[in-house]
Amino acid sequence: MARIMVGLSGGVDSSVAAALLQEQGHEVVGGYMKNWINDEGIAGDCPWEQDVEDAHAVAKHLGIEFRVIDLVDHYRERIVDYLLAGYRDGITPNPDVFCNREMKFGVFLDYALSQGFEAVGTGHYARRRELADGSAVILRGADPNKDQSYFLAMMKPEQIQRARFPVGELLKTQVRDEARRFGLPTAEKKDSQGICFIGNIKMNDFLTHYVKDDPGEIVDLEGRVLGTHRGLHLFTLGQRKGHGVASPRDGMAYVVVRKEPESKRLVVAYEDQEGSGLYSSTCLVGSLSWMNGARHGVLDAQPRYRAKSERVTVVAEGDRLRVNFQRPQRALTPGQVCAFYDGGQLLGGGVFEVIEA
Repeated sequence: MARIMVGLSGGVDSSVAAALLQEQGHEVVGGYMKNWINDEGIAGDCPWEQDVEDAHAVAKHLGIEFRVIDLVDHYRERIVDYLLAGYRDGITPNPDVFCNREMKFGVFLDYALSQGFEAVGTGHYARRRELADGSAVILRGADPNKDQSYFLAMMKPEQIQRARFPVGELLKTQVRDEARRFGLPTAEKKDSQGICFIGNIKMNDFLTHYVKDDPGEIVDLEGRVLGTHRGLHLFTLGQRKGHGVASPRDGMAYVVVRKEPESKRLVVAYEDQEGSGLYSSTCLVGSLSWMNGARHGVLDAQPRYRAKSERVTVVAEGDRLRVNFQRPQRALTPGQVCAFYDGGQLLGGGVFEVIEA
């Protein structure tokens, strides 16, 4: 049996993770990662105090020690700065993926190891398997509708070695049933939404607070001016709403198809319009992270959370990969993460850098 620190977020999934690990005979301690306090007047709800209270109530119910670990400075440095720098550079970063590598299985894991713990447990819907050679791999969660393995795509092998995902073996309905069986205070608590660890704050409100407006024109493919925008950082490729440009075609909305930082132009077109560039099959992926050695050839790739895996051919080009999708993909976006799989096994991931036709 191991000494495991569980990241108690105040939600039902991490609560059940702690209860299951304790039931399995492990020595469990709950740790709330205090990563963000909305004290700068950003519109939205950051209910960290309520989450701490709920996490503490779960620990008390289970009879385990509970700690609040202040990681605010680390979070600002590793996640918020990365997020804002990406948007300022015209890309669309993925804080949730990097939050797992840099925070939960980064500084939080480092803290746990420094305190004599052997592993960190979380409420992720993913499964971990140990191989005969002593290494470990990540598999998709048992619940296909809740699978969160995509968010773990940038993890390092040594982090996987120390990770535990007990609820990944269950369906979401079973997790709720287990919460009731254990009598957990969070059994009926609604699932949280929002940016990783920040809470129910809209991304545009967050960006508006930190990134200065940099207005420009909204144009169509022919360059005709259709309107103006407050800043390219407030838009992402494939976006149908929020650009404020009405379409003259009934039932057909304009879609964001390109951002041009040099001219500050936001380009919109119709979904099916020829030459829009909204769909593409080839891209370059960098910042690669492999879990059990680099892989090439024919793989499965998931270009975003909730997207289906697609067959791709992968060829190494220096320290990047040229990824060729068998079917054109909608709105592949620089800054987002592409996760690679072999069937149900997560192989690793990388960041979209260049999108080609």
